[in-house]
Amino acid sequence: MDSNSLYYSLELVAGSGHILNLEQRAALQTSLVLLKKKNKFHRILFWGKILGIKRDYFIAQGRGEHEMKDKMNLYSFNCMDWFLLPPATDSMIEEVSKVAKGRFVGDPTFMYEHQEIHMQGKGNEAAKEEEVVSVITVTEEKRLVVAVHQIDEEVSVVPRGAFVMSPRGLFQLNRSFGGLSEAEARKLDNFLHFRQPKNMKKKSVLDMDYLDTLDDDIPKGSWSLQFEFAGKVCVLRSLLWLGLTFYHVPMTPQHGYIYIGHGTKNLDLPFMI
Repeated sequence: MDSNSLYYSLELVAGSGHILNLEQRAALQTSLVLLKKKNKFHRILFWGKILGIKRDYFIAQGRGEHEMKDKMNLYSFNCMDWFLLPPATDSMIEEVSKVAKGRFVGDPTFMYEHQEIHMQGKGNEAAKEEEVVSVITVTEEKRLVVAVHQIDEEVSVVPRGAFVMSPRGLFQLNRSFGGLSEAEARKLDNFLHFRQPKNMKKKSVLDMDYLDTLDDDIPKGSWSLQFEFAGKVCVLRSLLWLGLTFYHVPMTPQHGYIYIGHGTKNLDLPFMI
C-alpha cells in the first residue's frame, strides 16, 4: 500500500486481525519518505510483514517509471533501517523450494540445510547402504527474497483500470481512474494480478485489461471477497497465501494490498474448498 495513504489504508485492512502499533506506524511514515528520496523512487509502498520466531521482517517496495518491472524490495527489523533485497532468480527459487521449510527465524544469516541422499544396492541392501551426494545450504535472506517474489507473482492485486500502458510502453498508475462501482467490485473478474500475464491468448499489450483476472485462478475459491465498514469497502483475502489482504473503496481510486503472515503457502487449499 502506498506510503502516502498508509495510516488510512492500515485501518481498512485491520479486519484481518493483523495491525501495526503506533510506534511502527510513526517510524514507517518517516523512514519511507526518506527511503523514497534517497533512492529516487517514483512511489514507495509498505508491502507488509513476514512473521519470524525471533524477529519480524518489515518489507518496503520502491517503484520506478515502469511500475511492474522497476521494483526494488527492502527489509527492516525496526521500520527505520532498511536493507536491500536482491532480485529473485530461477536457481534461487529452486534451491529455496528444496531446502527452506517451516517458520522464518528472523535472522537473515540463518542457514537452512538439506541433504540429498542417493540409495545404493538393491532390495534389503538398499536400506543398509546409502551415500550423501550433496548438501545444499540456503540463507534465510534468500528465502525472504523468494517469499516476497512468489507472493507478488501469485496474489498481488489491482482493480481493473487502475493502471495503464503509456505511449512510451511504461506501465503506470492511471491518473483518471475513479474506482470500480459497487456492482463491479462484487465480481472477481474486475480484479487483476499485478504481474506479467501468464494467459496471453487473445490478449495484447495494447489492451488495457490484458492482465490475468482473479476469476481465472486455480483452484477456484482461492479468494474471499467481502464488503466491510458498513458495506463501503471491498476486501479481498487470499486463501492461498494466508495474510494477503487487498482493499478497494468503490467510486474512489483508493486501493492497495498488504501481506502480514508467516511467508508460507497454504498447500492444503485444494482439500479445503
